[in-house]
Amino acid sequence: WAHWPLPSLAGFVVGHAGLYQALAMFAVAYFIIGMTVLSVCAIATNGALDAGGAYYMISRALGPEFGGSIGIMFFLANVCGSALYVLGLVEAVVDSFGIPPGQEAGSGVHVLPQSYWYELLYGTVLLALCLLVCLVGASIYAKATFLIFLIVAAVLGTILVSFFATRPLKVPIRLPSINGTETDNGVFTGFSLNTLRDNLGGRYEIDYTTGQMMSFSSVFAVMFNGCTGIMAGSNMSGDLKRPSYSIPRGTISAVLFTYLVYNLLAFLMCATCNRILLQKDYGFLRDISIFPPLVTVGIYAATLSAAMSNLIGASRILYALARDDLFGRALALAKKTSASGNPVMAVILSWLMVQVVLFSGKLNTIASVVTIFFLLVYATVNLACLALEWASAPNFRPTFQYFTWHTCLLGIAGCCVMMFLISPVSASASLGFLLLLLLALHYLSPSSTWGYISQALIFHQVRKYLLMLDVRKDHVKFWRPQMLLMVQNPRGSTRLIDFVNDLKKSGLYVLGHVELQDLDMLPSDPLQPQQDSWLSLVDKLNVKAFVSLTLAPSVRHGVRQLLFTSGLGGMRPNTLVLGFYDDEAPQDGLAQHPAFTSAREEVPLGFPPLRAPTTPKLLSAREYVGIVADALKMLRNVLLARQLESLDKAWELRRAASPPPTIHVWPVNLLRPDSARYADTCSLFLLQMACVLNMARAWRRARLRLFLCVEAGTMPHAQEEKLRQLLKDLRIQAQIQLVPWDAITHLHWQTCQRPPGGPGEEEEEEEGIVNFPTNTTQVSDEYVCAANKLVLEQSPAPAVRFLYLPRPPADTSLYPLYLHQLELLTRGLGPTVLVHGVSAVTSTQL
Repeated sequence: WAHWPLPSLAGFVVGHAGLYQALAMFAVAYFIIGMTVLSVCAIATNGALDAGGAYYMISRALGPEFGGSIGIMFFLANVCGSALYVLGLVEAVVDSFGIPPGQEAGSGVHVLPQSYWYELLYGTVLLALCLLVCLVGASIYAKATFLIFLIVAAVLGTILVSFFATRPLKVPIRLPSINGTETDNGVFTGFSLNTLRDNLGGRYEIDYTTGQMMSFSSVFAVMFNGCTGIMAGSNMSGDLKRPSYSIPRGTISAVLFTYLVYNLLAFLMCATCNRILLQKDYGFLRDISIFPPLVTVGIYAATLSAAMSNLIGASRILYALARDDLFGRALALAKKTSASGNPVMAVILSWLMVQVVLFSGKLNTIASVVTIFFLLVYATVNLACLALEWASAPNFRPTFQYFTWHTCLLGIAGCCVMMFLISPVSASASLGFLLLLLLALHYLSPSSTWGYISQALIFHQVRKYLLMLDVRKDHVKFWRPQMLLMVQNPRGSTRLIDFVNDLKKSGLYVLGHVELQDLDMLPSDPLQPQQDSWLSLVDKLNVKAFVSLTLAPSVRHGVRQLLFTSGLGGMRPNTLVLGFYDDEAPQDGLAQHPAFTSAREEVPLGFPPLRAPTTPKLLSAREYVGIVADALKMLRNVLLARQLESLDKAWELRRAASPPPTIHVWPVNLLRPDSARYADTCSLFLLQMACVLNMARAWRRARLRLFLCVEAGTMPHAQEEKLRQLLKDLRIQAQIQLVPWDAITHLHWQTCQRPPGGPGEEEEEEEGIVNFPTNTTQVSDEYVCAANKLVLEQSPAPAVRFLYLPRPPADTSLYPLYLHQLELLTRGLGPTVLVHGVSAVTSTQL
């Protein structure tokens, strides 16, 4: 019963569901089909279509993952559909010419033996005929289908006339039973009000061909199988001369015509045939026809046409899948075509698949699965059109305008509802199969150049939410670090890039690079060819970062440009990260990085070799400190990272669990012991950054150690308790360690020109809050080396240290001295981060 052409299918539906429910089924089915057709027409008229029909539309709109997975399901649906129609034709042939059950020899035209193997033989012969037509090519198929259309149109006209011309008659019906066969009588009453009333309501009974009890969902599943031919035209998209012209007109005409015919036949059958005739004899149209042989020929022709349509549709989908290389060598054979361009190997492979399915014999059990596959394809076509519409891309300009996102959404909803009404188990299994294919293609298929609708949708949503991200509504409770890391050459900065990725805490992360060239002297922008190398670097290092490159006459000007222009709206860098300025020769970390040591990556990306130790730097010491001063003027926090390339994070975090790795935090300005405070903005920012690092997944085993520098006679325990309370209020877990530094500060006071607490000291400290400190010259190298030794003596050695970074001096002539002091302070300390914060980043409020 799942295989009859249009007129007989209407009889099956009306016989079980009655007129009212039959009309409701047609309305629901054609509502879903109509919404889908509008989406198909919109996509088909938005650009050049190639082979593959619905697969081509979906893959080019939703990307290879969706396209490939739906393509496979659509291929399987067409294969099973072709087998369904072939077996339906076998049943019709056997019904007309088969030896009746219980008889050993036939008589008259009933000469064909009936058994599983004989019916398989008949199906194989009929499928071979379909194969022959499809192998010749699309032109002979088109001619064959046009001839079949003329036959079916003549049959339909004969049937419509027969309802009026045939007199009332009884139709004997042979039904199989336990004792062989039994005979019942169906009645063709002619137009009768009583017959019409009797057929208005539903009366579901056991289907005589399968022995299964019918229901609304099972009847709808069978009926919907008869409506899936709407995709036949789009499946032939690669063979049509003008697919964007032919598909909308042909598909809409077919939908309107078949919908009207279904409704007309349903009414005529309900008004003229009693329930027994409709339910017990699906071939009753032959018995009431004024010319029965023509009806038989029409049924054969229509079913054969449907089988060919599904076979050639499956082959075109398989050919398109193979040509797109989504499944690699698995489908390589299906790419081969004849001299005329006919994909003969795809046709043969599809034929083999249909032949395998034919071995199942009765396919009524998978009719619902096939229907669900088709519904899933239709839902995805609607989804593709909806995504294109919602993405609002300027290039989505279909010439077919009779659709909106509402029609797409209604089509998707209708398909999903009917899938689960037909068979919740089959629908769930189909969705699970689709998900598996999606995941497999996502991880295994090569990237495509078709364009990804996901990127357009993400852009649309990101733009919308960026506009909603109002910087005026920022609150310290929700502060997060947004990093701009300046990188001269990624070869010498791989570990620093990874370290800053751990520090960003779900914030913005931008890799900045300044190219020292003048665009006026160049024929084109030199940064465009470099962009791909930087993006590949981000992918291979597995960091969540953006890339921002700029041209400038000097590094300082370039960093200013990036600080001013990087980011968008409320997502702008608030923290500048620089490598340290020293004389150490850079090491190529890219060549040893695991992501670049595979045999395929002989030359890691397109970055130049590292600077040789004897080569002069592109950046002077004065310019380097000037960059720090510029960032602080622009109210950006600053991090200076020294020897981060020596940090082997994997080894540090993998070593023995006892003791765990530590992070040392020195929240006091060691270069200015006369103003040592633990609760200023910079100290709190330093604490916050150390805590953020400790919160990163890779650093959670590490322990924070906070060093409290105390002098004799200053009540160290009271200071410790005050600091402990601060940590408690900030919800930071850290071990506090008291460090006496009387001997260190004594060296400082010895070199000061005025005693501590003398006139002007308080004024200078107040000035230091607003302006740059002026005591750089007052700190001796001896004191700085002693402070360095104090930090170095704290054991065990940590994985990384955080130190307080003082502001650069106001006098630019002191920049080299300032940098010299920083170098002395951090010499030999291993991985160290100097931190200066200018914004409040901690909150004790809920």
